[in-house]
Amino acid sequence: MIAKIAKIGGVAVAFVVVAGISAYLTLTLIIKSEDTVIVPDLEGKDVVYALELLTELELNTKVKGSEYTTDIPKNYVVFQEPQPGSEIKKGRDVKIIISKGPKTVSMPNLIALSMQQANIILEENDMCQGELSRTYHAELEKDGIIAQGPAAGTVIDRGACIDLLVSKGARPGAFKMPDLAGLTLEDALQSIEKVSLTIGQLRSAYQKSKPRNIIVEQEPVSGQRVIIGSPVSLLINRQPQKKRSGQLYGQAAGSLFSYRLDYGFLNRRIRVSLNSAGFTNDLFDDFVKAGEEIWLLIPRDKEATLFLYENDRLVKTQSYDAY
Repeated sequence: MIAKIAKIGGVAVAFVVVAGISAYLTLTLIIKSEDTVIVPDLEGKDVVYALELLTELELNTKVKGSEYTTDIPKNYVVFQEPQPGSEIKKGRDVKIIISKGPKTVSMPNLIALSMQQANIILEENDMCQGELSRTYHAELEKDGIIAQGPAAGTVIDRGACIDLLVSKGARPGAFKMPDLAGLTLEDALQSIEKVSLTIGQLRSAYQKSKPRNIIVEQEPVSGQRVIIGSPVSLLINRQPQKKRSGQLYGQAAGSLFSYRLDYGFLNRRIRVSLNSAGFTNDLFDDFVKAGEEIWLLIPRDKEATLFLYENDRLVKTQSYDAY
């Protein structure tokens, strides 16, 4: 009887031991499976997809570099380490190499595209902008591509720089210069603006035989062919003022200029420009309330002409002699 009990006890102990070992092994496998993952196959996959997949598996991505390949598209994985199917712990690094695409590429057609569109295509193909030339073109708008070198379809290496000929737009219209002689300065300026010319240098000289404050000379001369935007220089028949006495030594010569806006309800943009020695500078440019008065100190070290605009409309001119 005692022997039988001992036998049953031995079997029970053996069962407990086996069960314990089995439980230990099972728990160990479970813990191990929670700490490790199988490395997926990334070769030939888009790099964005590879990054997302490795992140989901709690693995780190390390880009070892990039290389040209003929069979794998640009921005796809060409190599990985560890190899697919390897078992590694979470948090470990997976190294990849990314394809730069073929080393050579067919030159895309940039003709008639804008500069912005052309630069995007060049960047996508690892190309750079080479020599840039500009000329007028009757059909293409400004910054449109007229020609390129190399030509479209040429097989070239990535990284090559592409020369471009770019449109400046249609050639400005040419016309005969109007005759401004005998006009007042205000009328001459209105004529210049009406034909889309610009104001060049303004000078004055006095001729007793001609009326005061009129245009006596112009450049370009009347009848000469000019294009839109050309500057026009004028000589005004004006008697120089006598130099003023009593100025303090070292004090900058200047005159006060004032202008009062008409009364009303709306603010107006007032711009005051001064043309001197062929250069025009803005002395004042701001919105002013109706009825208010502005005061400006006009330098008198050089002969100059003042222009005052209300809402971009010329309303007043005034000439100053140097003293």
